Amino acid sequence: MTVRVVVADDQELVRAGFGMILDAQPDIEVVAEAGNGLEAVEAVREHRPDLLLLDIRMPVMDGIEAARIVCANSDCRVLVLTTFNLDDYVYDALRAGASGFLLKDVRRDDLVHAVRVVAAGQSLLAPAVTTKLIAKFTSGAPPRSAAPPLERLRVLTTREQETLRMIARGLSNAEIAQAMVVSEHTVKTHVSNVLSKLGLRDRVQAVITAYETGVIVPGE
Repeated sequence: MTVRVVVADDQELVRAGFGMILDAQPDIEVVAEAGNGLEAVEAVREHRPDLLLLDIRMPVMDGIEAARIVCANSDCRVLVLTTFNLDDYVYDALRAGASGFLLKDVRRDDLVHAVRVVAAGQSLLAPAVTTKLIAKFTSGAPPRSAAPPLERLRVLTTREQETLRMIARGLSNAEIAQAMVVSEHTVKTHVSNVLSKLGLRDRVQAVITAYETGVIVPGE
């Protein structure tokens, strides 16, 4: 199965470089390029790709707003590009629905691997790394959930709420299974139910939700 990708970056050389690397793979096809956020949204609408590789800082419409629109209106997965000095934007991009992020100086093999991982429906970040990232940007901030925490989580069973806490602490499925004394298959079912009931795209958003609803607090 070929992964269809749109590459969006306002720097032509960067955009072309990423495009050439990805297009050289037998299982990846770059179907369009975009030089700003609005063009990225339009390219996704026209070409219906599996993944949007999206720079955060772009003219006309920034990557965060573009990610929000794309994630709300399509099944396209979003992988954002950033630099160390743009870390403050990463959390907002993940909240907008992005499934992970890459630094712009990413190595060729890591770029290809990231595209395949995210296109396959997984989050790019390892659970422990995700936890540290989200904790950093939620530290000291009040919950931002639209619904009261207890009311929002009431749709989850006790086991599913426990699973959400463990996801937020950075535990893998195998570690959750060991802690709960159940099979990994059972854990996968719990994780799937958590995502489905809360309307979340992946584990990254589950971690964000756990912090925003107060299920777990930074440093816990």
